[in-house]
Order: sequence, then structure tokens, then C-alpha cells
Amino acid sequence: MFLTSLWSSVLTLLPLIGLAQAAADTVPTKIGNQTIERTVQLRTHSLFAPYIDQDLQNRWWDFGADSYVNTNKHIRLTRNRPSQMGWLWSRLPLTSQNFVIEVEFKVSGDSGHLFGDGMAIWLTTERTQPGPVFGNKNEFNGLGLFLDTYANARHTFAFPRIMAMLGDGKTAYNYNNDGDGQEIGACSANYRRTNVATKLKITYVKDTFLDVKIQYQAWDEWTDCIYVENISLPQSPFLGFSAMTGDVADAHDVIAVTTSSAITSAITSKTSKSIPGTKIPGVSSSTWTGFFFKLFLFSGVCVGGYYGWMEYQKRNKYGGGMANFGGMSLSGGGGFSGVYTNPKRF
Repeated sequence: MFLTSLWSSVLTLLPLIGLAQAAADTVPTKIGNQTIERTVQLRTHSLFAPYIDQDLQNRWWDFGADSYVNTNKHIRLTRNRPSQMGWLWSRLPLTSQNFVIEVEFKVSGDSGHLFGDGMAIWLTTERTQPGPVFGNKNEFNGLGLFLDTYANARHTFAFPRIMAMLGDGKTAYNYNNDGDGQEIGACSANYRRTNVATKLKITYVKDTFLDVKIQYQAWDEWTDCIYVENISLPQSPFLGFSAMTGDVADAHDVIAVTTSSAITSAITSKTSKSIPGTKIPGVSSSTWTGFFFKLFLFSGVCVGGYYGWMEYQKRNKYGGGMANFGGMSLSGGGGFSGVYTNPKRF
């Protein structure tokens, strides 16, 4: 009976525990002078295994050229062979003004010093137009995010490299010089042949900022790569991926894409209502809220357990160690006695 009472207390508090955990996990993300309060996943621009339906199609995505689908693993844009090119594009434009795109990808191949050429992530007004820029057309209109693994010229920076270029539909990408001088932001990161899942997180707030982070060194360790303020992308761009190999080669895979619409609010000094002198630097109010929620619920479980124990002692004292459950008796010896009668129909 004690266990029954204890379980009743715990089950009563489980929904509140879930709400508290959710409150703790939805801590707003602060980037620049904006706060991303919450995100809403967009099915039309997200992609997960097995990638295709029973008709070997995908309702929201197209893929072509040398790309193919391994339903258990990835969409492979290029094999580890020379002169390959493949692409993957959303069928619908991305209409959200603010969004977060998280891409899990993989670049792999032979160990050595010669590999390439690389892959690209696109947010452009055109789609499915193959060309020389990592498998896509040149003179593109929108954002090109290039994961370049092969240096076509000598540079002061290292490869592999991630570079962002904002195209106007007229300016050509100088791939002979790896776009040096055309970037709006770039970073070097050895994301090839890693021991952890490699991911890119692209956050865009309209006319405000573009932020790119990469995971490649350790799980859930995001490294800052690109941050650009006062940037405007074309309205309703298509989301795409492409890759290309030349004389050297690599396998380029897209494993998962999660796109979410972002709901933001500006950070102002008026949003803080803490009592003067009580704010602890580096600790947000949402962290304290989650802590007190969990402390309150833990106390509730302890109190419920205590009263369950008291009820158990009371029943043993006055009921002789026998509890009756709707016509079915459970004796202290652990066996069932009596017959379960008058069952209710639901």
C-alpha cells in the first residue's frame, strides 16, 4: 500500500515535472542584440532518413545529377570519384523572415593530401541550375556558403575552409582564386574525416544578422565561424545543397536538415526586472526559474512519499495488513485471494 500511495504521488506530479523540464530546456538564445525566444520546425524544409516515400520520391525535395539516396544513412551528393556533381534542392521557397537551419553533413574520402573539391549550401532565388561553383551555377542571386576542401591557389589561410558569399546575380565567383576577397565572412575548420558528427547551424534574422556556427571537434560543442550584421538575403529563397569533385575527389553527404522559423525579440535593459543587488553575473533568470521549479517538485514528491508512508502505517494498524481493491484482495503474503467482480466496461 505504501508503494501504491507513493506511485500515486509521483504520477500526480509527473506532468508538472515535464513542464518544468520543458521550461528549463527552452532557454532563449541570445545572438548579437536579438533573442530567439522559440523556434517552430518547418516540415517543408527539413529532411531526415529514410528521405523518400514508397514511390521513391520526396514531397518537399528534389535531387539529381550524380546524387543518390541511401535510406539508412544519407543523401550522397558525390561519390569518392573524380568528375562527379550532385545537388539537392527544396521544392518550395523559404518564406520565413527569420530562421535557423541546422545541417548534419559528412565529407570523407581517402587519407592523404589531395582531396576535394567541396560542397555548398545555398539560399538563392534560383534552384536546380548545375554549374561550376561546387555543382551550382555561377552569378547566383543570394547566399552561397562554401565548404571548400581544395585550395586552387596559395593563401594565407588554411583549408578546409568555410566561406560565405552574397551574390547579386551578376558577380561571378572566382573559383580559380577560391573566392578570396569576395567573402562576407569565413573561417578555417578541419571538418573532413572527423570522429564526431559534423554540423552547421545557420541563423538569420532579416536585415539584422547572419550567424554560422560549426560542430566538428566534440559533441554539442559549437564553434563560431561567421557573423555578419546588417545583412539582407533575397525574399523567399530556395534552400539547396550541391557538391563537386574534379581531378581529386571526396564523398559529400547530407545526413539531416532541420529548418525552423525563429521568433525573436530585441534585448533591452527594460526586460530585466531583478531586484538591485540580487543579480548574479553570468546566471540568467530562466536558469533560476528552472532550478526552483525542480526544487519545488522534488519537495512535493518527498511530502507525497511521507503521507503515503503515514497512510500505509495507518492501514496496517487498523486494517490488519489487508487491502481491498474493488473486490480483489491482496494479502500480505504476496498472493491474490478472492475474485475480481463487477468489471467496468470502458
